[in-house]
Amino acid sequence: MYRILIVEDDISLARAMKKQIEAWGDEVCLAEDFRDILSVFTRFDPHIVLLDIMLPFYNGYYWCGEIRRISDVPVVFISSAADNMNIIMAMNMGGDDFIPKPVDPDVMTAKIRAVLRRTYDMGSKIPILEHGGAVLNLNDASLTYRDERIDLTKNEFRILQTLLENKGKIVSRDTLMTKLWQTDCYVEENTLTVNINRLRRKLEKAGLGSWIETKVGSGYMIGAGER
Repeated sequence: MYRILIVEDDISLARAMKKQIEAWGDEVCLAEDFRDILSVFTRFDPHIVLLDIMLPFYNGYYWCGEIRRISDVPVVFISSAADNMNIIMAMNMGGDDFIPKPVDPDVMTAKIRAVLRRTYDMGSKIPILEHGGAVLNLNDASLTYRDERIDLTKNEFRILQTLLENKGKIVSRDTLMTKLWQTDCYVEENTLTVNINRLRRKLEKAGLGSWIETKVGSGYMIGAGER
């Protein structure tokens, strides 16, 4: 059973989402005080947050930033503004996925289960992946290089894990999309580009700037890196 926090000021929608999720046996908390979402978050300690963008007092981007200061728990944005700019901004702010309004119950369920699956079902994986002196820890989704720990978002971790598991091979964008968003639902390709670029910036800062090589028309692969 997972704990799922819903931050949605449309109470009718929030209750409908709660009913749908509880049918899977999960525990749901509906946020009520939109002035202090962080207190609700810390008390409930959810496995995933469903976060509306347009909220009273502070928007969802603000609260995602506050959550990211203390936790890497998955955040799935919900919004009627499902244009590319809002999707890209949601990913840049640390979101793990995006559900457009009006919310389709089956799409919502598929996305939630996919995020939970890729975040918490990692027991069968080997504990680490190593390349060029850097170690990817599969237990805590961190990368260590030259005694420096590099924290990764869940999407960045999945990208790097997939690339490292296929060292010496080109990994197509479609393969990465499937690994990140394990659902039949359509996902905007720009979200993958945003996550790749964000991961590259972190690697470059750590001295691994040339790790992810772009193979035009084919995909990506792990390169030698800077060492």
